[in-house]
Amino acid sequence: MMLNRRHIRVKVMQTMYAFSGSESDDFSKDQKFLLFSIDNMYNLYLLLMSLLIEVQKRAESNLQKKQKKHLATKDDKDPNRKFVNNQLLKLLKDNNQLKTKLEAHKITNWDLDNEYVDIIFKAIIASDLYKDYMNTRVSGFKEDKDFIVDVFKEIIAPNDKLYDYMEDKNITWLDDLPTVNTTILKLLRKVKANASEDYFTLKLYKDIDDKQFAIDLFKKTLLNQTVIKTEIDQKTKNWDAERIAKVDYVLLQMAICELSNFPSIPVKVTINEYLEISKEYSTPKSSIFINGILDKLVKEYEASGELNKVGRGLM
Repeated sequence: MMLNRRHIRVKVMQTMYAFSGSESDDFSKDQKFLLFSIDNMYNLYLLLMSLLIEVQKRAESNLQKKQKKHLATKDDKDPNRKFVNNQLLKLLKDNNQLKTKLEAHKITNWDLDNEYVDIIFKAIIASDLYKDYMNTRVSGFKEDKDFIVDVFKEIIAPNDKLYDYMEDKNITWLDDLPTVNTTILKLLRKVKANASEDYFTLKLYKDIDDKQFAIDLFKKTLLNQTVIKTEIDQKTKNWDAERIAKVDYVLLQMAICELSNFPSIPVKVTINEYLEISKEYSTPKSSIFINGILDKLVKEYEASGELNKVGRGLM
């Protein structure tokens, strides 16, 4: 599973931020965009996995070229094949389910943009990581795996040119990148030599409830805009509405909707999630502002009995 609830909330926030209509407008197009933006996260995962496969192929063709050179040296004729034979890279390359996913999602970027494969390949072979790894000619699965984990963490994930490429291809990918990179690193660290065919074909959502949560949070926040706006206005009388950051306003709308319309989500969870998102996406003082408003609201809801949470430990 790749997507957690916080990332779903961020996706809803971004779609809400871009939405300029009112609750009476048709927002089916915006809902489509929300789900498309979430699904696209899976394409980013596949794109990075396929990059590892392409780097292995690039290493293979590099060795073949050297062997065919007119004035091939002894090293050219009998090269160290340790990187080309890396067991983890071969596991990825030979994984049929991953191959099927790449085809189904039409991940062919590196055919057209193969200069990025080149950039990464050259960065790998110029690194101390590579030099240390290639000091010997043979290795076990653990050494091969550790090397690829380090390559991904230290060379691929922080590569600026790759980052610019992702931004150019899909603006929403930049927010997805930390989650996807973390997911890939976890997978690579835990993989075994005898990993099952479906090991690398992750599910995007934990379950159908998470997908429904994305749709419901978006819909219910929009459909209750007028009521929620009144709640916010009452609590921000001393604030100049123009001075409230738009991101904060959107986060407040979503948080109030969640407190009122999602009885199984604990109050603490809702408040903490939106405070964390505001720290990452808004101004330094946003979390204090949002916390103050939500705190007042929760106390009022509790006093009037409006906070209908179900289950244990939900306050």
